[in-house]
Formats: sequence, structure tokens, C-alpha cells
Amino acid sequence: MPARKLKQFLDENNINYKSYRHEEAYTAQELAAVQHIPGREWAKSVIVKVGEDKYVMVVAPAHYMIDLDRLQAFIGKETWLATEEEFKGLFPDCEVGAMPPFGNLYNLEVYADEALQRDEYITFNAGTHGESIRMKYADFERLVNPKQGKFGSKMAA
Repeated sequence: MPARKLKQFLDENNINYKSYRHEEAYTAQELAAVQHIPGREWAKSVIVKVGEDKYVMVVAPAHYMIDLDRLQAFIGKETWLATEEEFKGLFPDCEVGAMPPFGNLYNLEVYADEALQRDEYITFNAGTHGESIRMKYADFERLVNPKQGKFGSKMAA
């Protein structure tokens, strides 16, 4: 079952989405493979620390790495990847590392890599490592209103 907060939010906003149960997987690339979708359509959520005490969510395709220099230039403050230990308490209804890209539901600013706009649909963790949700990117963009930019780059093959 998707995180209750997420499901309630999508239902209240009359969003057409599909929820899937699948074999547990822990990396975005593994999740895309388990779901049989291209890595560019799997939206992974990465938590980044900004300054001393602020966290933001960066959403990018599965096959992208977050470019912290680009993100830092965009935000204008020092950034670095947060550890799971640092952010696990921010998502009380999610398994650690399986948070959906709806940082707005958890009082986090969301930054989305512009590469996600290239496809009509995105698929993402639904709060567990064995469940995902697929929905239109346009609906995600409307509900989350992420700051858009080029924050990632393709991983070397």
C-alpha cells in the first residue's frame, strides 16, 4: 500500500495513477528494471542538505547522478548529499530510501531535473521498496511545483 499521505493527496486531487507491487529493489536502476521501464522514466528522490540545517529533495531520472556543483550554483548555498541517518526522520510513513518525489508533503522544497519533462509518465517509489506509482509527469509538476533545472548528468555506462 502506498504511503497513506501520498495516496490521500493523489486521491484528493483526482489524479489518475496506477499503483504496482513488485519485487523489492533498492536502487533506482534496479527499480526501473524490475518495473520493465526505461531508467529515464523512473524518478528517483535524493535528499540534499543545504547549508547547516535545511534539506531539499532533488528528483532525477534513475540513470542520472546529481551534480552538486550545478545544484549549488542554482540554489546559491553549499550543498551535499544527506545520509540516510540524517533524513530518515523526515519521512515517518516511508521505508528509508523509498520516499516518493513529493517533498512538498514533508515540508521540503523540491528540485526536479528538466530531463523528466521529456516523457509523459514517471514512475517512483510509493513509500516502500516493493511498491511504486506511475502517473503523468504533468500531474506531478502541477501538484509539486518543483523548481526546474539541469541538476543531474547521465551516469557512465
